[in-house]
This record gives sequence, C-alpha cells and structure tokens, in this order.
Amino acid sequence: MPEPQLIVVMGVSGSGKTTLAEGLSQRLHWAFQEGDSLHPAANVEKMSRGEPLTDEDRWPWLDALGGWLDERARAGTSAVLTCSALRRSYRDRLRDGRPGVRFCHVVAPADAIRDRVESRRGHYMPASLLPSQLATLESLEPDEPGVTVCAEGDPEAVLDDALRRLGLSSGEVSV
Repeated sequence: MPEPQLIVVMGVSGSGKTTLAEGLSQRLHWAFQEGDSLHPAANVEKMSRGEPLTDEDRWPWLDALGGWLDERARAGTSAVLTCSALRRSYRDRLRDGRPGVRFCHVVAPADAIRDRVESRRGHYMPASLLPSQLATLESLEPDEPGVTVCAEGDPEAVLDDALRRLGLSSGEVSV
C-alpha cells in the first residue's frame, strides 16, 4: 500500500489557499481540513481585533495541525490541509516527524489579495492584518519539499497547474 500523501496548501490570507485546497481534495478524493478552523478561540479573538499573532500564539495551533496530519497518516489517508505557514520555522514544525509532508505555496499579486480580503464576508481575519502577513512571509526555500503556484486567473486552471507541479493527477487513486 502506498504511503499517504500530505499536502499543506500555504500562503497569506486571501491568496486562494482554501479554494485550491478544496479543489485538490475533491479532484483527488483526499481528506481536507481548513487549518483556520483549528485555531484556539484566543487566536481568533486576537485576529478579529486586528492584532497579529505571535510565535507563542501559533505554536499550539501548529501542533494541532500536526496532530491532524498524524491522524491521517496513521489511518493511511492522503490529505490536504490549509495553513498560512508563513515562516520556515512554522513549516519545519509541521514537517517535524512527518517526512511525507509537502507544501503548495499559493501566491498572487498583493493588490489582488487585498481586494479578495476586503471583499470577503464572514471571515475573522481583517484586511488590516494583510501587511503584517506579507512582511512575515518567507517563501519556500529550494531545500523545502514543495511547489509554488500562482493563483491568478481561472480557479480550474490554477488547480490543474498545482496538480501538475505536485506530480499528481485527477485520476490519482485515493489512499
């Protein structure tokens, strides 16, 4: 039986992580988890007030995300998880003890991201936090397992590009 694949779709708020991750999950028939839904209530309240999270705020959240990945791996289930994973240290934490984790970094022009964040409704992350996320973002390094995908244009074309870059296909057998 092949090892389950664990893909973390990363990027700043409004980059298109959820749209891409849901598309990957649906096309590949893999488990999906919106990482934001695992934030502790205190983190959500802090972000809702327009306060950026600190590393100390993020560590328990990243550990919860890692736990979710561990559960999928133990079950032998491939999965897609969204997580901003803005810094290398956060990605290292998600990979710690999980050699099969790969990243899909979703990028888009800052103006497009700002427009998305300002126009969406029902999300606790205010547009005022976008500059701090962009300032914190550390792109994937060449030694990190993953790919970068531009989320401009048609979501289906972006999804096709992500699948190609990740070496996956819609016909991939779900694990």
